[in-house]
Amino acid sequence: MGGYSSEYEISLKSGEVVYQHLDRNLYEPYRIHIFKEKWAVVLDDQSEYLIDKNDFSAEIDGQKITFDVVFNAIHGTPGEDGLMTAYFDLINQKHTSCSYYQSAITFNKRDLLSVVKPYGIKTAISYYLNKGDVIDAASIIKRVGLPCFVKPNRSGSSFGISKVKNTEELIPAIEKAYREDEEIIIESFLKGTEVSVGVITYDSEVKILPITEIVSENDFFDYEAKYEGKSQEITPARISEEEKARVEDVAKRIYTILGMTGYSRSEFILVDGIPFFLEMNTIPGLTGESILPQQAKAAGISLADLFGHAVEMGLNNKTK
Repeated sequence: MGGYSSEYEISLKSGEVVYQHLDRNLYEPYRIHIFKEKWAVVLDDQSEYLIDKNDFSAEIDGQKITFDVVFNAIHGTPGEDGLMTAYFDLINQKHTSCSYYQSAITFNKRDLLSVVKPYGIKTAISYYLNKGDVIDAASIIKRVGLPCFVKPNRSGSSFGISKVKNTEELIPAIEKAYREDEEIIIESFLKGTEVSVGVITYDSEVKILPITEIVSENDFFDYEAKYEGKSQEITPARISEEEKARVEDVAKRIYTILGMTGYSRSEFILVDGIPFFLEMNTIPGLTGESILPQQAKAAGISLADLFGHAVEMGLNNKTK
């Protein structure tokens, strides 16, 4: 838990929820904080023991501790973008994440959309910018229209995202996004119902969790809406059976196209009943306020079972 991005505080909360709910009759869990300045095991008394990066072990009270499997609860870099996963694969450390390639693709919004579009997946109209590019506001607005969304390309929890309603707001929104990432994506506004779909591997099968409808009190599903109660998250979503079938089909297709394993949570806007794909999170929030645990509960899956299945899959995956 932890990480190097703005999402580290949320990751610490997610990791703590996992730590508290893992069945102590089956597992002996350890908290491991991953920060730029140190990787450390943190015990209940808050004492810390540094991780040996050569083999991801720790010496605690004179005893070398190694781990059967790592439950990855890091949102953002380096846990969700494939860096930690590649490291774990190199040292043959089993883990609960999808592969480093799937992590890298899904964490990069522009790359993700480019992979799924050839399969007929509908998405918003987009415009890309890299830091240092000439900003032609007229061309951007001609391409995506107003209002539009300006987003960091590689960021989560809505950090750095702005809804732009007029030309004057565009440059400040781009500057805000650049504070999170040197690559940004600007997307057309999609008017419709926002839904979040959890697709996970559970009991070795791909399972679609009950769909959540998101009704934000703010302009969009931003940080306040996600984590500070400024939204309604309605599970199951108030959509028709036909809409439900469509979005479930698309969400499962994307999961399959990408060769995903483990957890995922994909976001869609239903425009006149047709799902438009926004993004996928491969390490979605696991806090009490987070959507995936709400969906699991609606499906009759306890947090202990949800997390325990991820651990068992990580243990049994021979490729890791």
